[in-house]
Amino acid sequence: MERTMTVRDLCALHTHLLDSDIQILENLSTNLSLIADLNKANVFIDCPVREGKHAIVVAEACGHSVKSVYDHPVVGKFAYEAFEPAVFYVLRTGKDMFVNRALTQEGAMVQQSVVPIKGECNRVIAVLIMEKVIHEEPESFNQFDRQDQQNSLVPEFIEESIFLINNQNRLVYTNPAAINLVSEICLTDCVLGESIFDYFPGFADVLASKEDILMKEMNIGKKIIQIKKFHLGNKNSNETFIIIRDLTELRDKERELISKSVAIREIHHRVKNNLQTVASLLRLQMRLGAPEESKPHLLVSLNRVLSISSVYEIILASSQVDHVDLLELIRKIGDMIVHTEGQARQCLSIEYGGELHSIDSDIGISVALVVNELIHNCVKHAFKEGTEGNITVCLQKDGPELELQVRDDGIGYSPAMKPSLGLDIIRMTVENDLDGEFSIQRIKEGTLASVRFPYKR
Repeated sequence: MERTMTVRDLCALHTHLLDSDIQILENLSTNLSLIADLNKANVFIDCPVREGKHAIVVAEACGHSVKSVYDHPVVGKFAYEAFEPAVFYVLRTGKDMFVNRALTQEGAMVQQSVVPIKGECNRVIAVLIMEKVIHEEPESFNQFDRQDQQNSLVPEFIEESIFLINNQNRLVYTNPAAINLVSEICLTDCVLGESIFDYFPGFADVLASKEDILMKEMNIGKKIIQIKKFHLGNKNSNETFIIIRDLTELRDKERELISKSVAIREIHHRVKNNLQTVASLLRLQMRLGAPEESKPHLLVSLNRVLSISSVYEIILASSQVDHVDLLELIRKIGDMIVHTEGQARQCLSIEYGGELHSIDSDIGISVALVVNELIHNCVKHAFKEGTEGNITVCLQKDGPELELQVRDDGIGYSPAMKPSLGLDIIRMTVENDLDGEFSIQRIKEGTLASVRFPYKR
């Protein structure tokens, strides 16, 4: 005997929900019948599946004093965005949707309200759906006059190809987009009364499916199409709607974007390798031919090169083609400088704080240079030889701007200090490349340097 799938079973199979999230849904499902009785409606819990393309019904209940909207249980069935857009709107935004029309799993029109169910950290984990029967018989698709298609304005504005077929799989209605599709693919005219298999033999599996609502992607010749099949809401009707959307251009653009992404990643890889080559040459010069008084200057240049290289290393290590995580970049540069320039000072430490923010790689290169100079100044100038020291780097968002603060507890900055190349690089980069502002000041314990610039994702 087949065991009925529970809320936990369905969530474990199809979702990425945490155990605490599933517990919330289990608790809510025990009260679902009360909610259904109170509203005299059908009530459901839908969860997004792992792939994110549709949702799955994990619990349902119907008020005892009303007839169910459904003839059969729908727990375990999938809900598609094309037929229930309100469900997916609420899943994405966390906002309520009330008194919306939707198409049920069995093809009937209902009045639908949807509210989010939230788990830890206020994250939307599922939706609670209430559906009531629309008692008045909708004019629905009868407005598409089969004898006089030209009088209907609605199909003229629908890009999808619409086919209405009877229980013998013969065409009883086609909109202009459908006629054009048949002409383009089959090189023949679309004639009402003909079998749809005369034009699309591959639809046999689609129409043979027992699912009341079906979505499928398939190839026909050189075209890639998406098929949506569903029965009319009228219980006495044996007619079926097939809606076809041509995805060929969309898939071509996706492939083109993938090809460009691969090319961009290859460019990033080559730039990173070239920067590493420059860094290797600087290291070689420091070891073999540079006077002792020149080595500190070469080390500074080496760190600048490696800071820029860090941008490309992070990009290549992530799934994003042209964006870099700013906090990760700061951490990578800071650890590198403290290790290379402060290695003789075992008492130096560096800490990081703030939120993760993804920025364009071009901006990342400018930020990398600024961070390199700020932390380098702390290591070189803020602490006397042999003294303990702490450097804190904090990144935070302030409205439309990002603020980067580098703080040390060293001897403190003095405006009377002579200008340095590092501070000039910071000011020029912040003002010209980041369109931001830079400030540095002495504080009670040490120095605080602050950089503010617009946050452009």
